[in-house]
Amino acid sequence: MAILKLRSLPALALLVIPLLNFAQTMQTADTKATKRTRALFYNLQQMALAGKTLFGHEDAVAYGIGWKKVEGASDVKTICGSHPAVYGWDLGEIGARPTNIDTVDFEDMKRWTREAYKRGGVHTISWHMRNPLTGGDSWDTTSAVKTILPGGSRHEFFKTQLDHVAEYLGSLKSKGLFGHAIPVIFRPWHEMNGRWFWWGRTHCTPEEYKALFRFTVDYLRHEKDLHNILFAYAPDVCASAEEYLLYYPGDDYTDLMGIDIYEFQNRPVAAMANLIGMVVELAEARGKIPAFTETGFEGIPKSDWWTNGLLNPIKKHPLANRIAYLLVWRNARENHCFGPYPGHPSERNFLDFVNDPNILLESDLPDMYRMPKKAKGGTPAVPAITNADSKNQ
Repeated sequence: MAILKLRSLPALALLVIPLLNFAQTMQTADTKATKRTRALFYNLQQMALAGKTLFGHEDAVAYGIGWKKVEGASDVKTICGSHPAVYGWDLGEIGARPTNIDTVDFEDMKRWTREAYKRGGVHTISWHMRNPLTGGDSWDTTSAVKTILPGGSRHEFFKTQLDHVAEYLGSLKSKGLFGHAIPVIFRPWHEMNGRWFWWGRTHCTPEEYKALFRFTVDYLRHEKDLHNILFAYAPDVCASAEEYLLYYPGDDYTDLMGIDIYEFQNRPVAAMANLIGMVVELAEARGKIPAFTETGFEGIPKSDWWTNGLLNPIKKHPLANRIAYLLVWRNARENHCFGPYPGHPSERNFLDFVNDPNILLESDLPDMYRMPKKAKGGTPAVPAITNADSKNQ
């Protein structure tokens, strides 16, 4: 196992936080959000303002390169001694099959979610729903959004799909007689400004998309009475703030504003940082959490990509360094991997990446589900990192 170098991590409570006057507007879109969900929202936003970014990995503990369903394992942990701070999951095939689109068993996913929550990890969930009109996968671009809106021919079917999602999200509870709901970040209908999903830009109008997003939120929040969800809006690469906001469903329906960026082979890193900076500016102006909701360089062909291709451009940008988390996609196989794994040429560079004091793994996190004690003036303090002196194994 690679050993992390000791390093100094200044406690967040001692940092001077820019834009702290946002404190009066920092609140979840759901006025009935559970106290732990409100705490997660607050802590993520404060840490982002402090320039602290949680590192995340899709399906991190479900499988990796050369292994599957090994209890306690993750490729990230094998390299650096800690699981990622953020766990990405997907609900594609929920209600139809016992496993999702990436062959992760839903019951295992629940268990891993509970275990990671107990350790302090954060969870974000996407949903690659099948085309409700044809039964094809998410990449079947037959126009279908209008059919699942109220009054549409497939609306009742769509509600049954939301029922499956609600049942799953509602089942995520801590262990014990009085188990409480585990807060999650739900990111439905992502990359809507692309053309590859049936809810994409050429397959529905912006108004139809907004109606779909709002109905999804309202159904889960009001019909299913779920209040452990932070909702994320996440377009793909876009040319301007106007394009980014074209499908935005409104402040009452979102808690996070993110962006998905891939294709690093042909995209200058400065352009990536500028896009992230734009999202930070838009999110902070609305009291939302900015996040790099999906990224990765397939196969990681550049051995120094973690620092020179990802971290340094973000750190050097005046705004892009204020993202709550970044999530790289899954490690399915050697020719389709986005995270590190033992023996990969970028392994050592990944250690440099996670040893940066601004990048946090699970073992670095404070209690993300508890509101810090109030500072002078009545505002909750910034969460202090618990192991502030070093990164431990």
